Amino acid sequence: MTIDEKIFEEPEGEYWVDAKLSRARRIALEKFAKEKLGVKFSHIETLDIALTHKSYANEFEPLIKYNERLEFLGDAVLGLATATYLFKHFTHLKEGELTKTRSGIVRQSTLTRIAKEINLGNLLLLGPTEINSKRGRDSNLEDAMEAVIGAIYYDKGWEVARDYVFRQFKDEFERVKVTGIPKDYKSKLQEVIQHKPPLKLTYAELGANGPDHDRTFEAAALIDGKIYGRGVGRSKKAAEQEAARKALQKMGEIN
Repeated sequence: MTIDEKIFEEPEGEYWVDAKLSRARRIALEKFAKEKLGVKFSHIETLDIALTHKSYANEFEPLIKYNERLEFLGDAVLGLATATYLFKHFTHLKEGELTKTRSGIVRQSTLTRIAKEINLGNLLLLGPTEINSKRGRDSNLEDAMEAVIGAIYYDKGWEVARDYVFRQFKDEFERVKVTGIPKDYKSKLQEVIQHKPPLKLTYAELGANGPDHDRTFEAAALIDGKIYGRGVGRSKKAAEQEAARKALQKMGEIN
């Protein structure tokens, strides 16, 4: 089995087929790749898979290919590209500081914002359950953004994918140069609450979705029992950080 075959090897119990692209879909994908990504795909079908959610694929029999595996690949590529940039341009940072800085850049809010800026949602194929789920919209955009990065890497290789990440995340890298290591939102929120007694801060897990190897968690930051912010993340801690950030925004403590 070649590496190409391995990437799209069918999970046990599933049978995949390639989706048949309409002329309109192909033209839209090629335009998006050129104008929004700055990448010319050798196989535009790979980008189509990156923009196909499992809920949409489930509408077909047999199942068409969807983006979860490309998302896995893109997550790794994004992490490596970001680490490479920070290693080269932030030579004063120690290992722990590099890790915190990378986490502050590669987070759901950033991926979701970029996805919205490039209008990725206009081409994302979702099934009826996901179309009607406002709670999952940002999570789906984040996942699709990672899948797109995975698609670029798979189709064009490391250098093109690396340069795309450098280009797309340029503003985030510049922001870190000015503001320094991203703040711990939970600690910041705790500091705010401590200056406003007798307010009490707690966190609550609202739920978890996905298979054990790819869970998505949702958490809430509560002040005196009232929800001030909701967050979604790949871990409980990440979800709580996002919830704390939303709470700080609501309180006017950050933009």
